[in-house]
Amino acid sequence: MTALDRPGPYGVIFDMDGVLVDSYRAHFESWLMLCREQGLQMTEADFVATFGRTSREVIRHLWSDRAFDDSAIAALDDRKEALFRELLRHDFPAMAGAVALIDGLHDAGFRLAIGSSAPRENVEVVLEQLARRDAFRAAVTGDDVTRGKPDPQVFLLGAERLGLPPTRCLVIEDAPLGVTAARAAGMRCVGVASTGRSVESLAEADLIVRRLDQLDAAVIERLMDNRNAELTRVL
Repeated sequence: MTALDRPGPYGVIFDMDGVLVDSYRAHFESWLMLCREQGLQMTEADFVATFGRTSREVIRHLWSDRAFDDSAIAALDDRKEALFRELLRHDFPAMAGAVALIDGLHDAGFRLAIGSSAPRENVEVVLEQLARRDAFRAAVTGDDVTRGKPDPQVFLLGAERLGLPPTRCLVIEDAPLGVTAARAAGMRCVGVASTGRSVESLAEADLIVRRLDQLDAAVIERLMDNRNAELTRVL
């Protein structure tokens, strides 16, 4: 049975950072640039622990002692993300296999969405650089949600915008918080052990891959067609 034959389509919701773009270094460097400007401190361990949360949540969490008000947090958030986009436009490290996977899923009849904690402007830059905007039916960004991952809001809204129930959606994620969010949404999840991620940290995912070129429509279809099976494994 192909994606076009089954009773209703499946949806695939891609996280963006670390899945479609290898943005680990650009995100970390933009945080460090902000810290240098503002006299703040962030370690790489801090960065890894909060990756997947919205920038505003990170600011509140890491620098609660500074008692930033909402307007100050918004300004810091805007500056950090502007620095990130500058870095990304200068050097765009697309994840190996991302374009081929998008094209293969789209051609097989899957409905595709992006579900990211990033601001909409960041998502627009990535879609522009990938030149695959028309392949996605929906995009949910940090501007659309009030609760960041591990809350499932971003993925539940993605399923809604795809016109599908959560049980017919699969999430591709690289962050442990994102994997937790996908499972909380009642969705299958593929974990990608990309830059800064270990296989062990993604153990909650149904399937773990080290590269996107290990995935294709057939692999994802088998995962979705066997929802009751214990399929946690590493490719």
